[in-house]
Amino acid sequence: MPNLLGVTNPVPNYDNTINNRPLPGAQRPDNSLVQNVADPNRVVRPDNRTEQQDAGNALNSGSLRYDSNLQVFLQQLREMPELTAELSKAVTLFQTMVSAPGLDAGVAQELASLLQMFRMDAEEFRSFFLAQVRSGTRFGGPLFALLRQAYQRSGSEGVRDAILAFAKRYSDFSSTEHIGRHMLDMLRQISDRLPESWKGQLSEMIGQLKNGLAAGDRAGNLQLLQGGILPYLGSYISRFHDLGSVRTFLSMLMLDVARYENGSEEGLMMAFRQLGACGDALAGLSQLDDEAAQKLLRDNSFAQAAESNQFAQQLAHMASRALKGELGTDMREAFQEIVRAMMVNESVFMPLNHLLMPLEYEGKKMYSEFWVDPDAEEKGENGQQGERKIQFLFKMDVESLGFVEMTLAAAKGRVDVDVYGPSGVTDHSSVIAEDLLEILKSHGLPGRNVRVLEEKRPLTLTEVFPDLFEGKRSINVKI
Repeated sequence: MPNLLGVTNPVPNYDNTINNRPLPGAQRPDNSLVQNVADPNRVVRPDNRTEQQDAGNALNSGSLRYDSNLQVFLQQLREMPELTAELSKAVTLFQTMVSAPGLDAGVAQELASLLQMFRMDAEEFRSFFLAQVRSGTRFGGPLFALLRQAYQRSGSEGVRDAILAFAKRYSDFSSTEHIGRHMLDMLRQISDRLPESWKGQLSEMIGQLKNGLAAGDRAGNLQLLQGGILPYLGSYISRFHDLGSVRTFLSMLMLDVARYENGSEEGLMMAFRQLGACGDALAGLSQLDDEAAQKLLRDNSFAQAAESNQFAQQLAHMASRALKGELGTDMREAFQEIVRAMMVNESVFMPLNHLLMPLEYEGKKMYSEFWVDPDAEEKGENGQQGERKIQFLFKMDVESLGFVEMTLAAAKGRVDVDVYGPSGVTDHSSVIAEDLLEILKSHGLPGRNVRVLEEKRPLTLTEVFPDLFEGKRSINVKI
């Protein structure tokens, strides 16, 4: 008879109505399920912890790594989407939206204008290609060629630190307009998340900052940011303990303020003057007066190309609208993948120039991207350091042909070219190889080895640029 009232202690395995559960036994010291709290001040047993993986499975682990930022980058590189495929998807969606009824007239006009930029003839493509190269190469021109040469030849850490400090200031100085727009955007998003009682004063300060940025008053803007806006937002977070998106945007804003302050013209000129004392190779820089030095830093191919690069500006504008959801869910997802791929290619662990080249030529579409390493090294015997070379990787998705890849390595006037493609390419391998040799010869570059091969699998960046995996010229930080 079941003990309904439970007046006696149940006997295990005697009554079916009792839900028997095993009692936990004593914890063993070697049980990996029991983990100590990580304490850097004392040594504890390893606990078989999983926050850190070995370097051997850096590209196979799906979990976030804490041991190495470089390994996190390599993991993201492996998971990076194909940018050409995502761009093709986005353009197809653009074409569908332009012809769809009910679309806002302004949006339709912007989409049609962007699609029109893809249609080019041979001369237009040449101009577009050169503009993309110039606008994508911030540290180009005679000055940075001289600094790069001095950095490679100098064995002094002081000289190298001075060159890097100048490059950092120049990067922030040349990005002043972009940083200003980004700060205003961050402040608008913060304002949208504040209570009504806190919006009024912040809106007034945002208006003052907008006018100051238009006037170029860096000192006044910094005083407003550091003495007004940042303390005001800090007091809001401290009072309401808002640790959500407002705090996140404020952290991003503080980074922009630091870059805005670091990019001042006075600091840039001071760093430039310090270069003149960095050995005989850079001694000639000290002979330039302030006016000539400012002209050298302001009037360069990067600044001119960046201002006139309508394609990049239009694409960035459409990406901003798509990510905000103004163009629909499909377009937002497509641009999320495009931006993710672009951000990986702009990582500090990627010492490569990365360019995007969409094109519609004679009715056929081609979406391509390529990477350039101007400081690659050829491997010598026994894996020793060899001569320097320039290494290229081209990835092209050509309509009615398929996916084509090409690697090009140039060293001391000799060029090696490998083309990988489908059967439509390999069936004409001899003709393509002869044409490539003729093109190289016409530009004064003797082709040493030109091959046309069938593509079995897509090339990875770490195969073409092995220094990425070795992390030789990268920054690795452990926290």
